Amino acid sequence: MKLLIVEDDTNILSFLKNGFTDIGYTIDSAKDGEDGEYLATLNHYDVIVLDWMLPLKSGVDVLESLRDKDIKTPIIMLTAKSEIDDKVKGLAKGADDYLSKPFSFKELNARIQALYRRSIVSSSNIIKLKEFGILDMDAKIFTKDHEKIILSKKEYELIVFLIKHKNGIVSNSMIEEQLWNNESYINSNVIQVTMYNLRKKVGKELIKSFRGLGYKIEI
Repeated sequence: MKLLIVEDDTNILSFLKNGFTDIGYTIDSAKDGEDGEYLATLNHYDVIVLDWMLPLKSGVDVLESLRDKDIKTPIIMLTAKSEIDDKVKGLAKGADDYLSKPFSFKELNARIQALYRRSIVSSSNIIKLKEFGILDMDAKIFTKDHEKIILSKKEYELIVFLIKHKNGIVSNSMIEEQLWNNESYINSNVIQVTMYNLRKKVGKELIKSFRGLGYKIEI
């Protein structure tokens, strides 16, 4: 999963970056609203964690601007504000969730996971891929012809990424940027090997290959 964290408190930002990196997320960050909006407009993220009180441009103004640009990335607001009116304002401007400071990392991660699942298909943790099989997002297991197939961490991340971009071709460069962006070096064959193993497990009929272009799931 790729996150954008926009937070001006250095300690909180460092805490979140370290925590999410440790569990395998790819992280971009910004310390003010203008840089945060720029990154959110330029790149694709699975979820944006956005502080309310930011230098140069407030989080709620960034939120409103992104929604005006038709950027639909799920956004969770982090703020010291706890009044109901402020929560209502944030949600009315297009926030998908709201978490008041201080908060636990475990709760924030759970909310991010819920927003990510919802953005893929629905709020369900079970994704039915027509006649090809079923993906259990909690167990990270793919079921095909009543056989449960355990996916590796990268295989699971890869199939989820393909599902998120269903019916569109995903290139190798998109996969590398999304799944391996926080690694300084990857072997040129890593993506191909991971994709080969995933297609072998779930079936080439589900993940179609387009030579020179990339891969696609049609559902």
